[in-house]
Amino acid sequence: MSDIVEQLREVVGAGFVLTGDDVHADYTHDESLTGTPVAPLAVVRPGSTEEVSRVLALADDARVPVVARGSGTGLSGAARPVPDGLVVAFDRMDRIVEIDVDNHVAVVQPGVTLEQLDAALVPLGLVYPVFPGEASASLGGNVGTNAGGMRAVRYGVTRHRVLGLEAVLAGGEVIRTGGKFVKSATGYDLTQLLIGSEGTLALVTEVTVKLEPRLAHTATLLAPFATMDQVARTVPRVMAGGIAPLILEYLDGLAMAGITAAAGLDLGVPEEIKAATAAYLVVVLESTRADRLEQDTEAVAGLLGELGALDVYVLPPTAGAQLIAAREKAFFAAKAAGADDILDTVVPRAAIPDFLATVARLAAADGALVSGCGHVGDGNVHLSVFQPDADRRSSLVRAIFTAALAVGGAISGEHGIGTEKAAYFLDLEDPVKVALMRRIKAAFDPHGILGPNRLLGDSRLLGDNRLLGDLS
Repeated sequence: MSDIVEQLREVVGAGFVLTGDDVHADYTHDESLTGTPVAPLAVVRPGSTEEVSRVLALADDARVPVVARGSGTGLSGAARPVPDGLVVAFDRMDRIVEIDVDNHVAVVQPGVTLEQLDAALVPLGLVYPVFPGEASASLGGNVGTNAGGMRAVRYGVTRHRVLGLEAVLAGGEVIRTGGKFVKSATGYDLTQLLIGSEGTLALVTEVTVKLEPRLAHTATLLAPFATMDQVARTVPRVMAGGIAPLILEYLDGLAMAGITAAAGLDLGVPEEIKAATAAYLVVVLESTRADRLEQDTEAVAGLLGELGALDVYVLPPTAGAQLIAAREKAFFAAKAAGADDILDTVVPRAAIPDFLATVARLAAADGALVSGCGHVGDGNVHLSVFQPDADRRSSLVRAIFTAALAVGGAISGEHGIGTEKAAYFLDLEDPVKVALMRRIKAAFDPHGILGPNRLLGDSRLLGDNRLLGDLS
């Protein structure tokens, strides 16, 4: 292994290959609450697509596993290293290659963060509208997990915003997919195949994303409801009202108390309303004009009242921004409160009340505490699981995923599978689909060096066909 480390140093420079005590602790984990940090054989920090190509060619030839890393903000263990493998960290490849104002397109390297891109777009009156809750997240990492966030109800998730990619295959070949156009009927859509693949098919080295005009005026409405069922039944009425919300979120009483306490935020909701509230609906509207925003706000507030809200609060701009910022930090509030796992199941929007009732029954039977919030506009339910016993927690999480699948949902809406949800995915997913995914994996990465142990199990067994399965 010392030979490949020296070869890697020749490719990227001695200062950009870290081993032993030089590997910072940040490189040994992501933000997943489960699993333990792992020190890799080496961290490689390439500075160009050519260097990534040469690194992967060396790794493939030596059959050394490779884990891709953006900013390490993921929640599924997808960026966690393996002890005999490499971490390819993209923090040096952080250049905004181009902002094409005429085509509303940005071309960026994978290490560019959402915060960095947003700062460059503000003076141009444009926005990249995928905000998964952590501004330090990288565009490459967002592509790997198909990141979403609160604004997905209006603007979609990463796969709806990415127009094209440059990527390096396991053997070092460089491919380009898509481009500065919004539709194509030309062969298989490799762009969409790579999005959400968690670094198991190729390493992304450039991303072309679609931008939107930045709207100047926003308003935040907060509506407490006595039951979660009322919240769920309100959502389709809001969506059908002709006013497309920017954000449509729910928080149960415990989640709201947690995030406001963590942020030191008092929204002015009377104690008697808080006591009667099971869940809050947060609606954010945006518009190009202040007068039109005012009309939309009045219309939505009236609708919320008609549909049973205990009250409707139009928050002052500062308080509204603080609430959204606090909601985006919900993970850290849950982590600080001692949560043992974070789930991000997704179910059909109308199924949310029944699904959450099932979750409550499962938690009660286990003696665990499960608190929730999420993107109710698209059915993405985020659950904080408080159950320190690992075996009991595993059984509870499996039961929750089973309940989600039973109503037509999926295990993950935006965090991905990674290493931490892989066992559940392989156990509960259709085996025919898993076998097909493994064949796709083998076509992209014949020796199984990319993303070992995540998503599809130990990919290093692909080389002798032991993981390929049978589609018949």
